[in-house]
Amino acid sequence: MELSEQEIIRRESLKALRELGIDPYPAQEYVVTGYTDDIKAHFKDDDTTAKWYTGKEVSIAGRLMSRRIMGKASFIEIQDAKGRIQVYVSRDDIQAPVAEGEQPTTVEQQMYNVVFKKLLDIGDFVGIKGFVFRTQMGEISVHAKQLTVLAKSVKPLPIVKYKDGVAYDGFNDPELRYRQRYVDLVVNEGIKETFIKRAKIISTMRSVFDEAGYTEVETPILQAIAGGATARPFITHHYTLDIDMYLRIATELYLKRLIVGGFEGVYEIGRNFRNEGMDRSHNPEFTCMELYVQYKDYEWMMRFTEQLLEKIAIAVNGSTKIKIGDKEIDFKAPYRRLPILEAIKEKTGYDLYGKDEDEIRQIAKKVGVEVQDSMGKGKLIDEIFGECCEGDFVQPTFIIDYPIEMSPLTKMHRSKKGLTERFELMVNGKELANAYSELNDPIDQYERFVEQMKLAQKGDEEAMIIDHDFIRAIEYGMPPTSGIGIGIDRLTMLMTGKESIQEVLLFPTMKPEV
Repeated sequence: MELSEQEIIRRESLKALRELGIDPYPAQEYVVTGYTDDIKAHFKDDDTTAKWYTGKEVSIAGRLMSRRIMGKASFIEIQDAKGRIQVYVSRDDIQAPVAEGEQPTTVEQQMYNVVFKKLLDIGDFVGIKGFVFRTQMGEISVHAKQLTVLAKSVKPLPIVKYKDGVAYDGFNDPELRYRQRYVDLVVNEGIKETFIKRAKIISTMRSVFDEAGYTEVETPILQAIAGGATARPFITHHYTLDIDMYLRIATELYLKRLIVGGFEGVYEIGRNFRNEGMDRSHNPEFTCMELYVQYKDYEWMMRFTEQLLEKIAIAVNGSTKIKIGDKEIDFKAPYRRLPILEAIKEKTGYDLYGKDEDEIRQIAKKVGVEVQDSMGKGKLIDEIFGECCEGDFVQPTFIIDYPIEMSPLTKMHRSKKGLTERFELMVNGKELANAYSELNDPIDQYERFVEQMKLAQKGDEEAMIIDHDFIRAIEYGMPPTSGIGIGIDRLTMLMTGKESIQEVLLFPTMKPEV
């Protein structure tokens, strides 16, 4: 392994620390009594003892991010999990770490001064014990009384520089940032906040479901049949059973088995895997929430979804309105409801209602949609909508009442022949949620699966396979049920104003480095 000059110097410092009897990677607990943001928030200028607001000296720990040595006095900046704070270090005040109640010897103190001046580097983890004060420049800082080496960094961090609050000469290449997210999180401001908001989205969602009395469950990721959606799966092999298995493309069919089993409502938040394209809104593995509730329909689910997203927006951003680029999106309920065939007619001028497959194929060609022989009626309509309509729906809009050919798991519409009780929620030109009044007629469901198999025989790699065990489950009886799936990654993009899915995934899928 070829090392840079800086890496060689840091390894020499590592060796020197050990020769001085200082463990650069100590195992013992280091007790932290305060975080940077808490210290700044609670410090009071009228604290005449010049100590922390609790009346105790503070103990902090974090990464050394900058250092200015000025003779006997130095200023360093420490970054912990909550932010950054300045630390004042005076050679005359700081003491080497020794056992409680003991004083360092002269030799120990001299060695310690060498450590601070020459053997510490940007990126090292240190512990600081001292008290809080405000400098003459007005900055809340920690006056260090003791410094402890907690972990030595042997690879230098890229240093982001700022001028007038604007970053330059930084770690900003997207490919490097996504590959080395650990560095991205350390040096680039605001990156961690995106993932904190992501966690808040999920915790708020869980809170709403739990308060409603619904049960969080876990279903298999390795499945003998890739069902519950139309997508191309990843295939793996189970050597003990000697069978090919699939990484799940959806949780739907297992969750509906639990509704058959008697749960009032079940939900799962977890990874799905689809062996498909990658772009700014698609990643092969993604997080999805699916919820199923008995005795409900898609009308109820639309109302529930509006309330859910409104609560999430307020919890994450303090408002129902969010900004993405130059667009403002408002999650305040209610949302527009528009039948899919009306949306297509509105955008293209063509009415697809009652048209057969050949007629729709010709219309698709006329509006510039690329078609393939393997595409059935449902896939053709889906392609027309995706190409001609989807991108125009910026504000939250329920696209409803899909043709039966597009919805093999959905109950027939109660009043519109040939249509189903399904909606997709479009926001900022992309699908955010997909929901149905669930099909619970086992005979109809079997026939729908058969039609899907015919599409598979024509070459449609995304067509569903017949899941005979699922058919058996609903033959025992499944109550009227409504279900929904919401993409957590896309929801996070919306709530954080990001326009690329890679920005909201800690470790997006990437080609291996050469």
